[in-house]
Amino acid sequence: MARAGLTVERLARAGAELADEVGFDQVTVTALARRFDVKVASLYSHVKNSQDLRTRIALLALRELADRAADALAGRAGKDALAALGGVYRDYAREHPGRYEAAQLRLDPETAAASAGVRHAQMTRAILRGYDLTEPDQTHAVRLLGSVFHGYVSLEMGGGFSHSAPDTQETWTRILDALDALLRNWPAPAP
Repeated sequence: MARAGLTVERLARAGAELADEVGFDQVTVTALARRFDVKVASLYSHVKNSQDLRTRIALLALRELADRAADALAGRAGKDALAALGGVYRDYAREHPGRYEAAQLRLDPETAAASAGVRHAQMTRAILRGYDLTEPDQTHAVRLLGSVFHGYVSLEMGGGFSHSAPDTQETWTRILDALDALLRNWPAPAP
């Protein structure tokens, strides 16, 4: 019998909400049990342990991000698509800081291969085809975009830019311009 209507999906969603409120690193089975006012043991028929719960929250966050990215990228190409993808990550981090952190969780290879993270890479590669990048340069560019988007969002969310001018939106726009220029003029490999 499911106690308090508990399901794996409901626990993952509640865990994601908790992550947004208190931080992903504070999400545990015990904290979630308190939220539902049930005994910890009641949750173990749905999740194995706190790591399993955290993985399920990460997978939920990756799905949400992929769905938003797919919607934002529909009908866009080039710089417009690049800006839309970057904007999805930035907006999601602002709206759901705990979930965004969860989306960065290192997953085991089998789980990662079956996750929405694969959709993120596919969408990024679709954008890069518009820049005429082929392998291995596409992979290098996927890593570059992920590093820049995540790095900027992490620094911005951590307050790293709050003490200086210009405005962070102006910086973000300049970064997108620079990425677009770089992708249009991707350097040839060294001989």
